[in-house]
Amino acid sequence: MSDTGNAASPIRLDGKVAIVTGAARGLGRAMAEGLARAGANVMFTDVDAKVVTDITRAFKRPHGCGDVAAIPCDITNEADCQKLIDDTVNRFGVLHVLVNSAGKGPALLEASPQTKSLKFYEADPDVWREIIVTNVNGTFLMARAAAPVMIAAGWGRIVNITTSLPTMQRRHNSPYGVSKAAIEAETLIWAKDLEGTGVTVNSLIPGGAADTDFVHQASRKELAAIGRALLPPAVMVEPIIWLASPLSDGITGARFVGKLWDARLPPAEAAAKAREASVLLAPPPEAR
Repeated sequence: MSDTGNAASPIRLDGKVAIVTGAARGLGRAMAEGLARAGANVMFTDVDAKVVTDITRAFKRPHGCGDVAAIPCDITNEADCQKLIDDTVNRFGVLHVLVNSAGKGPALLEASPQTKSLKFYEADPDVWREIIVTNVNGTFLMARAAAPVMIAAGWGRIVNITTSLPTMQRRHNSPYGVSKAAIEAETLIWAKDLEGTGVTVNSLIPGGAADTDFVHQASRKELAAIGRALLPPAVMVEPIIWLASPLSDGITGARFVGKLWDARLPPAEAAAKAREASVLLAPPPEAR
C-alpha cells in the first residue's frame, strides 16, 4: 500500500460515490485510498489495468472504509469515459464525485528518443501532443460524461488536479505547464457553466513538486541542488475529502493547495487557509 497517510479524517463520506482517475499511483492513488478510508465508495480507474486492479485487491479496508472497485479507462477515449461513468452508476447506484487526476507528465517527454532537449523547439512533437491530448482533452471527456449524472442528482463535485504557477512557467516544462494552465481555465469556465445545478468545479494542487513519476530527472536534480524536498502524495488527502463533502457546498471555481491544509484546524478554517486565488482570474475592472 502506498504511503497515503493513515490518520482518520474527521470528515465522513459515507454514502458518497467517487471516481478517481490516475488511481494506479501517485496523487491519484493517495486520494482514492483517502476517500475510501473516509467512507466513500470509490472507483479506482487508470489506463494501467493490471496495476489499478492489483491495488484495489490488496487494499486493506479498515473499519468505516467504503467499498472499492477498479475499472481500466483511457481518458482520451470518449467511449471509455462514458463506460466508466455507466459502470460506476450500475455498481454503486449514483455518482457524486469525479477527481480528474490522470495525466501525463514531462518525464514522458524526457524519455523520448526524439527529444533533443526539454526546450520546446527540440522536443518530440508527438509526445508533446500526447501530453496535451491526455491532460486537457481527457479531463474534458471525463467531466463531460460525469456532469449530466451529477446535474440530474442536483449535487456533485468535479475536482481537477493542476499545478503551481511556478510550474506552469518553469523553463523546460512545456507542454506539462501549458496543459495545467488549460485545466485551470477549464475549472473556471465549467464552474460558471454549472452555476445553479448543485455541481461544483474546483482545482487542487500539491503546492510544490510531489514525489511521483511525473517529476523528470532534470527537475529532481534542480530541486535537490536548492535543498527542496519533494512533497508526499498524502498532502492531497485531507483537502480532497473536504472538497468531496457537503462542507464545501457553494464553493466553486476555487483553487486549493494541499501542503497548506492544516488538519489541526476545524475544516472550514483549514480550507480557508489552503485556498489560493486562481492564477487565471482577471482583476476587477477598477484594478486594470
